[in-house]
Amino acid sequence: MREEDFFRIFKTDIHAMEHAVATAMSEGGDWCDLYFEYSVYNDLMLRDGEVNSGGYHEDFGVGIRVLDGEKTGYAYSESTGKAEMEAAAKAAAAIALRSGRHDVPPFRVPGADTSCTSHAPHRDLYPVGRTWDMTDHSGFLPILQKIDASVRQKDSRVVKVMIRLSDCQSYIMMFNSTGELAFDSRPLCSLTVTAIFSQGGRTENSTASWSMRCGAEMISDELAEQLAAEVTDSIDARFDARRPKGGEMPVVMAAGASGILLHEAMGHAFEADFNRKGQSVFSGRIGEKICSSGISIVDDGTIAGNRGACNYDDEGIAGQKTYMVRDGVLSSYLHDRISAASYGVSPTGNGRRESFRFNPIPRMRATYMENGDAHPEDIIASVRKGIYVDEFSNGQVKIGEGDFTFYVKSGFMIENGRLTAPVKDINVIGNGPEALGRITAVGNDLKIDNGTWTCGKEQNVPVSIGIPTVLVSSLVVGGE
Repeated sequence: MREEDFFRIFKTDIHAMEHAVATAMSEGGDWCDLYFEYSVYNDLMLRDGEVNSGGYHEDFGVGIRVLDGEKTGYAYSESTGKAEMEAAAKAAAAIALRSGRHDVPPFRVPGADTSCTSHAPHRDLYPVGRTWDMTDHSGFLPILQKIDASVRQKDSRVVKVMIRLSDCQSYIMMFNSTGELAFDSRPLCSLTVTAIFSQGGRTENSTASWSMRCGAEMISDELAEQLAAEVTDSIDARFDARRPKGGEMPVVMAAGASGILLHEAMGHAFEADFNRKGQSVFSGRIGEKICSSGISIVDDGTIAGNRGACNYDDEGIAGQKTYMVRDGVLSSYLHDRISAASYGVSPTGNGRRESFRFNPIPRMRATYMENGDAHPEDIIASVRKGIYVDEFSNGQVKIGEGDFTFYVKSGFMIENGRLTAPVKDINVIGNGPEALGRITAVGNDLKIDNGTWTCGKEQNVPVSIGIPTVLVSSLVVGGE
């Protein structure tokens, strides 16, 4: 899209935006930014092959932030008219400045050029053939019904199938008091299939999901077959699963979805707001060796089409790949503009928000551990007795201490180097930094999981996770 298309969508121009910024800073603020958003949402739900519900809604508005030192004022308007933006700008300034300046060091953006309006370079990490807001969603019904039929054909124990297709097309425009102007057109689609199975008086359920920043052309017969296979492939193990004896033992995390433990138990502790406030176990530890050499943990906004990808974050910073841990050494936190200024470093493109109604804060994007050199089968073969985890769910983490508890959704016993009985109803308990230090093998099979992962730190934002097969030498497994 062209620059003028965004100005048309938001019914504004550069002069009105400059006026809003000038109004916001007229009482002495250090920084101001504007975040414009127009989002179109669609939702379609099928239950047992028939449309159960559907929805459509639009969201439109602008958020205005004023910074005075480390104090933040934020206000938003659902109208982008000049008078409404001026009122929101005054409200944000009043919030930031209401307690006086008290000789607080001013907020400064390293290397900012205030001489003129500068346009961010064009980026396109999510090319789209057909945008969601311009697509007739009734055309997806045959494909969704094909998923239902395929699931039932694959397994006679199916008693119910629920399918949800949800999508969003967002148009974003950002402008700030240094004159930086950025635009982004963001697609997001999620397709989720849940099946309920019955056998011998028992029921089990299985869910498969797929989510990408892509266009409507991605919904295809091939994707339908992929999800139908995923939702039925593991159901035998679900019925056969048992609760093993608990205790302290090695845990092998499978490539892909088990990376949620990495996100929750470690990734949040690398977010700069927690570290700046001294609330993280990693506060003040930049440059320290925190795990074995050869382990690198990344937060990446540059994976094309990924759910966590961002051409720009929600402060207008270009998406980038950030090494939190490089070769065992803590090398960077995840920064928004505020934390970057506090640390005297460049922002890492992690300033994110749920919508224009929210202030941006440091958030993850796609968080994963890079490949090691071990073969997955060799990692499993090295364990005499332990647990192999396919997927975690329902985790709880204490950011300050790093303690975590995760429920194992799917996994197997490891006995004498072989995967044996499937397991269920167990928890894995540990401490993030300790678990990181106990990683003794990293596989060469990194997998980014393209499920519908959403992070709920104060606000909901789409994220992605990934990990290769990893051996943690000792964790507490809660069983019988």
